[in-house]
Amino acid sequence: MSGPKKKIHPIVGDPSDVQGFEILIHQYLENLLVKNYSTNTVEMRSDQLRYFKEWCGVRGLFKPIEISKAVVERYQRWLYHYRSSRGERPLSFRSQYMRLAALNQFFRWCSKNNHTLYNPAGELEMPRYERKLPRSVLTAAEADQIINLADVTTELGIRDRTILETFYSTGIRRKELATLTIYDLDQSRGILNIRQGKGKKDRVIPIGERALAWMEKYLNEARPRLVRGVDHGVLFLSTTGEALVVGALTHLVQWYVNKAELNKRGSCHMFRHTMATLMLEGGADIRFIQQMLGHSELSSTEIYTQVSIKKLKEIHSMTHPARLERAVETV
Repeated sequence: MSGPKKKIHPIVGDPSDVQGFEILIHQYLENLLVKNYSTNTVEMRSDQLRYFKEWCGVRGLFKPIEISKAVVERYQRWLYHYRSSRGERPLSFRSQYMRLAALNQFFRWCSKNNHTLYNPAGELEMPRYERKLPRSVLTAAEADQIINLADVTTELGIRDRTILETFYSTGIRRKELATLTIYDLDQSRGILNIRQGKGKKDRVIPIGERALAWMEKYLNEARPRLVRGVDHGVLFLSTTGEALVVGALTHLVQWYVNKAELNKRGSCHMFRHTMATLMLEGGADIRFIQQMLGHSELSSTEIYTQVSIKKLKEIHSMTHPARLERAVETV
């Protein structure tokens, strides 16, 4: 299965103008690569900046030096009122924030390298965006119900079961799972080596005994049948013997979630949320969960303290007056 089509951005202004958006954005992105930013980050910055470049082009602005603080503020208002041609849903405040933050970084680079006199986005008051709770978190019984749907009498079923068990046990991101190799698994120690995760950071995390048992079965019985030609060592293979792309993983996990008919929507990230929430309810320290998830900031992990309400429910039951009154009435 091929990945999503990359968005093609039209050229704005004179592409040979050394002070134009086309050349300066290209130089800025190249500078990020030189500084070892991840390709995902560079691609995201590229899209965010080229949206602004196209907006400027419609208004006859083709060079960063032509951009003032008033222009950036006008763009911010435009983002707030923007509605896509496919519907009436506005951009989330997080999306607005990310687009404006990219402008700030770009114009900071322009100013530092004397392409602009100052950073017109430097004093911009950024929008506040909400931190949303995960939409769906599974119970342990629900997670098992989904995982048990895999038909383990076939090599693809064994592969799918192992993928689901790995997501549930480790909470790794789908791209991290897609790039795993057979050498990243240490069965004797029960650990996974995550190479170049988000932010180009390596980490080592444990993988549970049940997931390890299915991993061993997959490696011995299913994976050898999926290899086609030269074996490059990718852990999870498609029917053509190639690495599973992230889009295929999303559809695969989503198919099992829908088949379970739990009235919950989600895919790979649902298991990530579930692992973190259930570990927290089981008494795990939040810093250990932070290490498992690969969060650079503890604040990113603390959202699960709001999802996990098991302890809060216990306290509520023991202390709320209405609960106490009911207990007295039944005596």
